[in-house]
Amino acid sequence: MSNIPQELRFTKSHEWVKREEDGTLVVGITDHAQQLLGDLVFVEVPEAGSSFKDSDDCAVIESVKAASDVYCPVAGEVIESNESLADAPETINTDPYGDGWIFKLKPEDEGAYDALMDADAYAEVVAEDEH
Repeated sequence: MSNIPQELRFTKSHEWVKREEDGTLVVGITDHAQQLLGDLVFVEVPEAGSSFKDSDDCAVIESVKAASDVYCPVAGEVIESNESLADAPETINTDPYGDGWIFKLKPEDEGAYDALMDADAYAEVVAEDEH
């Protein structure tokens, strides 16, 4: 069973999103996604200052099993990337919702966060994946 924190929002493509007090968003991949990928060996994070539209691919994660794109959950500008993942991609395996964050985003529309799935809706997506 995957860990799905109640306080976060999620996408169907298995990104998690946390809203900070200043309205910026922290983005990573879910525990379920990192379990599916297995041991991570490489992470390419987006450059700070890059702008993306909703669902654009903006990062790449490679594991011993496969490479996978990470999609931007909402339109916005990357304000910070987790550069430490270049030296320690396995951080996503060990702490997907903490030190394994991938990038921080300034959303174009602050209301876009509210349109993302809550934990219960994401749990249904995970349950469908597991069947």
